[in-house]
Amino acid sequence: MDYFKFYDIPLTFNPDKTLVKKKFYELSKKYHPDFYINESEVKQDEILGFSTLNNKAFQTLSNSDKLIPYILELEGVLEEGEKYQLPQSFLVEMMDVNEAIMDLEFDENADKLVEVKSIIEDFENSLNIKLQSLTADFEQYEESKKSEVLNQIKDIWYRKKYLLRIRESINKFASR
Repeated sequence: MDYFKFYDIPLTFNPDKTLVKKKFYELSKKYHPDFYINESEVKQDEILGFSTLNNKAFQTLSNSDKLIPYILELEGVLEEGEKYQLPQSFLVEMMDVNEAIMDLEFDENADKLVEVKSIIEDFENSLNIKLQSLTADFEQYEESKKSEVLNQIKDIWYRKKYLLRIRESINKFASR
């Protein structure tokens, strides 16, 4: 079952945090396994399933890093295990960043490290601004426009994943 239907809220990239939390607590009480201890094993398993679904729904709907890929999958735009091809222009820009990181591995330079981190932060900020712009009023788009917007969101999501890997490699390098 889709988490939005389970919580009886509209599909959105910006769910009302208070409402999500309220629904979580409401369903946590309703599906708490301790209340069904005297029921049949089948009923207990069913309730445990709903309790697990509630926990996963809450974790996803209250965390944008989980919510974005969830909606993209729900809308059929993102497929598990997909080999998405990032645009060549982005990869060329990242080539310079990756070269700078490789240089740092051979010649540690604190100033250069700060510069590379700043470049990545600028990319991330730019992507976050674009993402915010696309997701802010997603529900208002006409159906014909939604597909285009979802594909743009997907592209940004993959770029952010790429930058996260770069950031992780920098952090690993910097912690040596």
